Amino acid sequence: MSWLRSTARVWLPVLIWAALIFTGSGDLLSEGRTSRFIGPVLRWFKPDLSDATVRRIQVVVRKGGHLTEYAILALLSFRALSRSGGVFSPAWSWRAAWLALGFCALYATADEVRQSFVPSRYGSPLDVLIDIVGAAFGLVLAWSIDRWRRRGSPVEQSGCRG
Repeated sequence: MSWLRSTARVWLPVLIWAALIFTGSGDLLSEGRTSRFIGPVLRWFKPDLSDATVRRIQVVVRKGGHLTEYAILALLSFRALSRSGGVFSPAWSWRAAWLALGFCALYATADEVRQSFVPSRYGSPLDVLIDIVGAAFGLVLAWSIDRWRRRGSPVEQSGCRG
């Protein structure tokens, strides 16, 4: 029972986040819906924005959302792979990082294929690439934090590495 509990504890956040991405990639967060929110907010801050500028900002916000959501998915996946079942150690693992990146790439591809069947959406290979870049960014962030933490550890400072 403790194995099930510990496995659920590390994988449940991955499943919840993947479900949130799945939900948002339907009609709920389609361009038509988000533009009805982003445009008025932008015009509230700066009423004289041109329509072209508003559209460009909306694209940046939407693509920034792709980067962010997949960076988080990669971090959660890496965390789960690093801690589940004693397969990987909690420290940095290139194997876990590559598996997390692969999982994110597969999920992004499946998500875009799914979007091609939603009437208000379309699947985009560019969005898959943006998602993968976001996942890679999340993993680079995790690697950087791990290196920063190790740099401050007594083992690193003494020059001894295990």
